Amino acid sequence: MPKMKIALFSDVHANLPAFESFFNDLDSRKPDMVYCLGDLIGYNIWPYEIINEVRKRVIPTLAGNHDLKNKGYAYELVSAENRQYLNTLPEQIRLDFHLKNEKINLIMAHGSATSIDEYILEDFEEAYIYKMMIETNADILCVGHSHKPFYKIIEIEGIVKHVINIGSVGKPKDGNPFGCYIILTIEDESSIAGSPNINVEFIRFEYDIEKAVAAIENSPLPNELMDRLRKAY
Repeated sequence: MPKMKIALFSDVHANLPAFESFFNDLDSRKPDMVYCLGDLIGYNIWPYEIINEVRKRVIPTLAGNHDLKNKGYAYELVSAENRQYLNTLPEQIRLDFHLKNEKINLIMAHGSATSIDEYILEDFEEAYIYKMMIETNADILCVGHSHKPFYKIIEIEGIVKHVINIGSVGKPKDGNPFGCYIILTIEDESSIAGSPNINVEFIRFEYDIEKAVAAIENSPLPNELMDRLRKAY
């Protein structure tokens, strides 16, 4: 049965040690497609290396809220060329899958389907997200921004929607300091409401946190960011 493996990652936040470990893990899994949901920069000293690797690999990438900022939290380390690149990133990517039994519409966004700054959290009001997905014609909504991964299936009035927060590669906030991304597997016979369903795998990976912490300590960035990396809050 044909399958498509789609890797999605987000919120690297200029953390090069985490980014390198992420790619070491990702490359071993050989996904068919890779997408980034934004926030390449901010909170650490390696925006140049992060942006250049994403561009070299030609990874389709969304604008995150931090990618559009210019001052504070090391945003000023971004070169003029890379700033131009960040400023041209889209706010959404849409994929339409024409499968054997149905069409599935996937929307990728940084914050939500309607705002780059909106948080989609696990305890969200289901009716609100359901309405948003109906209005944007999304069967699957994948987001980042909160750095707190989860996967929920919503069913209202017999209509099923899938909501996935893919977590953060470089700055987790769910109490687990390991980086996080997902592999979304869609089969030709996949169904939003039936079986076989889509498969969502959350992947956690270790990286050299102390190297990332030392970079913050030796920079003008606030030292409180060191504890946030170690304790993931």
